[in-house]
Amino acid sequence: MPKVLIVEDEEPLRLLLQYNLEAEGYSVATCARGDEAEVMLREAQPDLLLLDWMLPGLSGIELCRRLRAREESSRLPIILLTARGEEAERIRGLSTGADDYVVKPFSVPELVARVAAILRRSKPEVVSSQLRSGDIELDRETRRVYRSGREIHLGPTEFRLLEFLMQAPGRVFSREQLLDGVWGHDVYVDERTVDVHVGRLRKAINRGKVKDPIRTVRGSGYAFNDQFAVAS
Repeated sequence: MPKVLIVEDEEPLRLLLQYNLEAEGYSVATCARGDEAEVMLREAQPDLLLLDWMLPGLSGIELCRRLRAREESSRLPIILLTARGEEAERIRGLSTGADDYVVKPFSVPELVARVAAILRRSKPEVVSSQLRSGDIELDRETRRVYRSGREIHLGPTEFRLLEFLMQAPGRVFSREQLLDGVWGHDVYVDERTVDVHVGRLRKAINRGKVKDPIRTVRGSGYAFNDQFAVAS
């Protein structure tokens, strides 16, 4: 699921956006303060940020500026939500680094369409129905995985784990990041659970004399080998 963080202090609007995005298949996290959002974004980065301009703790425009100044969040897609509709304010918002600018009140279906459009441009891997690397193909719509044309039967957790890793080839994820990304922030399980499921995933996809696409990084975590597609 593409992950969206909504930072909006108006609770009715925050809940409305969350409901509509989840109905479209997005994984949604929310918060009401700019300073809280900054902490959340340091811990785990979503695929897109919906950010209100006026927020308690830290303004949305300042948070946007700080995110663009950091290498790890410099390309994070950001949509600013604001009641400021003047041309000068629009220019300021876009100049600060926002990818889009939506003036309140707005059409929720139009906003959802803008979210999808930005993700298609910036992160096609998270909205594509299929992920492919080497001889492995993962189909999100049918929830099926194939290797060299042979179907591999995975449990729900192993499927989500493979999907999560394949979305960012080469990136090393810590066990904590994998727990948040695959199991969710509100699920409390031991980090050793990650090792167990990685083991199960490897056993399922590595039958026979085939190359293991999952790389163990000692002391750090796991990654989907970004050379796998080339080597295969």
